[in-house]
Amino acid sequence: MSDAVDCVHVIFRGDVQGVGFRYTTKRAAATYPGITGIVRNLPDGTVELLAEGTRTDLDHLLSDIRQIMTPYMRDMASQYSVASRIYTTFSIGL
Repeated sequence: MSDAVDCVHVIFRGDVQGVGFRYTTKRAAATYPGITGIVRNLPDGTVELLAEGTRTDLDHLLSDIRQIMTPYMRDMASQYSVASRIYTTFSIGL
């Protein structure tokens, strides 16, 4: 089942806006060519990530983000689900 596509929805809390969090996430996602989705700031000061790819790639992406952005993160809540396959690229939302 390594070719199965999953979706992960993540909310990052802490000092995650205005520190390059979205751009860092986009660069990290680019190292996994099969990952698509979006990362965006939310009005409440959190950052939301919706990403689709293999479970292995998604786990590695989250690990990369944690490793790089830990100084800014207070909490990270994630939930996996079946991918909708609505994304064709990985982008930064407004």
